[in-house]
Amino acid sequence: MKVKNKVIVVTGGGSGMGRELVLRLLASDAKVVTIDINENALQETVALAGAKKDSLKTFVVNITDRTAVEKSLHDAVAAFGFVDGIINNAGIIQPFIKVNELGYDVIERVMNVNFYGTLYMTKTFLPHLLTRPEAHIMNISSMGGFLPVPGQSMYGASKAAVKLLTEALHSELTNTNVKVTVVFPGAVNTNITKNSGLNMPTKSNTGQKQMKTLSAAKAAEIIIEGMERNEYRVMVGSDAAFMDRLYRLNPKFAAGLIYKKMKAILPG
Repeated sequence: MKVKNKVIVVTGGGSGMGRELVLRLLASDAKVVTIDINENALQETVALAGAKKDSLKTFVVNITDRTAVEKSLHDAVAAFGFVDGIINNAGIIQPFIKVNELGYDVIERVMNVNFYGTLYMTKTFLPHLLTRPEAHIMNISSMGGFLPVPGQSMYGASKAAVKLLTEALHSELTNTNVKVTVVFPGAVNTNITKNSGLNMPTKSNTGQKQMKTLSAAKAAEIIIEGMERNEYRVMVGSDAAFMDRLYRLNPKFAAGLIYKKMKAILPG
């Protein structure tokens, strides 16, 4: 689905990859509704939109609140008359600790934001999208959604749930006007750690080389291109593409490789 003149809803548009998705869509002459839990961050996105700000509407929404998500559909339609697509981008990670040390409050928060937030958005907007001449759902999973990452087990589980939900939706909607894409970012330079309320271990206290990351702007470019090509799955970054191939070829070896990279930052 070409995004020009379409109305696209983006979650988590107040920062990082979500903000870059918003700006990329606006630059491509789409109209954008973006929601985020942080009002100040949304206003920063509006400021960055510059001359395109009239094509952007923002709403403060907690995507774990189903009632609030349902209201966001009415707000989006009121803003521009209709919605042609949604990009479920908002997400958080967990503390870099093992499952045995994770509290249920943290587990539930990760699942609520990453999985249920995506589910609420999809369930809310899908009936409307089915009325459009063409429409698109893009759900952001993660490289951690197909590859086990120690210290991010619940994050990975939530993103694996997003992966399978999205792939099942694709099958269910095959003969409809709604296209569906699942996205697997690798290491992208965003502030997801800060937004998750965490401190990321640094090179100085782990002895590990700093991981190379893809810019959020480049990631957004890849994702929007995937939407316009109606891709089934989109790998964002060479690391995601490489580990996808390796994991399918030899999952145990790939899991062991990731463990070696992560073990220095895991307690115990």
